[in-house]
Amino acid sequence: MITVKVKCFSQVKYALETDEIKLELEAGTTTVELEKIIREKASGKLDKVSLRVAINQKYVPNETELIDGDEVVFIPPVQGG
Repeated sequence: MITVKVKCFSQVKYALETDEIKLELEAGTTTVELEKIIREKASGKLDKVSLRVAINQKYVPNETELIDGDEVVFIPPVQGG
């Protein structure tokens, strides 16, 4: 098992109603699998939102394997306001 921290901003924060989530995942879990978990927790509120992913403050490609202690951010499109 690994533990990752998901930091929540913008639409992700509003959908999950929190700033941060700590999750225990199976070793070998990828960013794509984690995104599915996050979308499920959002109960459809992120269905039409495209997300980019960053690990430890660096953008990464899809299917990046997570390791214990990673800080993950799913970044929605930039919004004005």
